Amino acid sequence: MRRSVFIMVTEPSQTGTEREILEGMVDFYRAVVVRKLEGLDEVAARRVFTPTGLSPIGVVNHLIGVELWWYLEVLESTLPEYPWTETDYEADRDCDWKPSTDRTVNVVLADYRRACALARDAAARHHLDEIRDAGSRRVSLRWIHVHMIEELARHSGHLDLMRESIDGATGD
Repeated sequence: MRRSVFIMVTEPSQTGTEREILEGMVDFYRAVVVRKLEGLDEVAARRVFTPTGLSPIGVVNHLIGVELWWYLEVLESTLPEYPWTETDYEADRDCDWKPSTDRTVNVVLADYRRACALARDAAARHHLDEIRDAGSRRVSLRWIHVHMIEELARHSGHLDLMRESIDGATGD
């Protein structure tokens, strides 16, 4: 197996305002997620690694929904266009992890980049201390950013292991 190494994604600033650091870290992990799916063919991207069906393309498809939920639906109180239907979601709460075959690597990456851009734009319109309702709890934009760092870091770790298993690629 040919071992490839990713070029490091530029790390976020370690100085700056709280907002610059939080948003820089979110964007850092967004870039890592893209790097882990880029370059995989459809078969490799859909390779299942766990009994629950975890695949690289499924992780990124799930993260599209996470970006849209927190930054558009919760923060902006708008209903975004998810890459699955309400009916799909009601029938299978895990449908985001199982993209249909028409959702190719290129489509999922384009949708992920678009969701991240929408999320970034939404965050820019709000203060870190703004409070929003998120189901049964209330959250601030600051909390959303911290939660997204946790979510993205966790799934970047999953993608790290999957990508190394597929083609030996390591690094950010």
